Amino acid sequence: MAFFGLFSKDKKATLDKGLEKSKESVLSKISRAIVGKSTIDDEVLDNLEEALITSDVGVETTLRIIERIEQRVARDKYMNTAELHNILCEETAALLQENNMQDVSDFADPLPAKPYVIMVVGVNGVGKTTTIGKLAYQYKQAGKKVYLGAADTFRAAAVEQLCIWGERVGVPVVKQQMGSDPASVAFDTLQSAVANDADVVIIDTAGRLHNKVNLMNELTKIRNVMQKVVTDAPHDVMLVLDGSTGQNAFEQAKQFTKATKVTSLAVTKLDGTAKGGVVIGISDQFKIPVRYIGLGEQMQDLQVFNRDEFVKSLLGNV
Repeated sequence: MAFFGLFSKDKKATLDKGLEKSKESVLSKISRAIVGKSTIDDEVLDNLEEALITSDVGVETTLRIIERIEQRVARDKYMNTAELHNILCEETAALLQENNMQDVSDFADPLPAKPYVIMVVGVNGVGKTTTIGKLAYQYKQAGKKVYLGAADTFRAAAVEQLCIWGERVGVPVVKQQMGSDPASVAFDTLQSAVANDADVVIIDTAGRLHNKVNLMNELTKIRNVMQKVVTDAPHDVMLVLDGSTGQNAFEQAKQFTKATKVTSLAVTKLDGTAKGGVVIGISDQFKIPVRYIGLGEQMQDLQVFNRDEFVKSLLGNV
């Protein structure tokens, strides 16, 4: 897609800055893995494996990356450690491309449906409502008409926070009283959006860590009620994960993917952590496209995920 060839200098700078802590951490570990070595041997690969695992890439994904590098070394023979960064970048990007074939378009690209309905899920505290606000901003900046639905009716702060974002961005928020039926809020939101010719509808949902059966029932009810207004809604079920929690993000992804059909991921708070490697592991293991990454507090700091540029920023040579 053209988007991947047009990754702007501003976006690249934001990505590099957002991943600075993660990059410093992983590169220092990789440097220790190859110190005193001139060729890539078993000891280097063992050390590299440890470096990736302790950088929150995850065991399964790390083993797949190491296996790819082993095959590359066996094929090309006598590769030196100076080449390791480039090999690591190439093989990691290739792994993500094989496992995650869905390229993500820019905000300004035509949407596959109108209104395009996104249902956002995730536990409290991961940056779910903030991500919704930033999404609304990006879509509005791209010329799209956006509606927000405050269907997290179990927490007053969630409705209030979404309304604040709606005011900041300049998009309408549909809400009801505290404790209202979340599905009813979603229904009203879609009705208003359709009546007002909206392009994008983003529905917030409760972020409670309740049991999977209750979560599944609630999200299924919201989905079914929305389909009375827009027959194929939601078009995207987006799970928001906090990248700074590292391996806990894997566990949250497991719980939510068991409870409902998740079709995309947004990984937040990468700018304040050294755990950026978690994006690679989650993208690989769950075979769900990482669609957005959060790289800062500003509204424009939510960025469309570009796997090649992400890998370069995280693992490439300084």
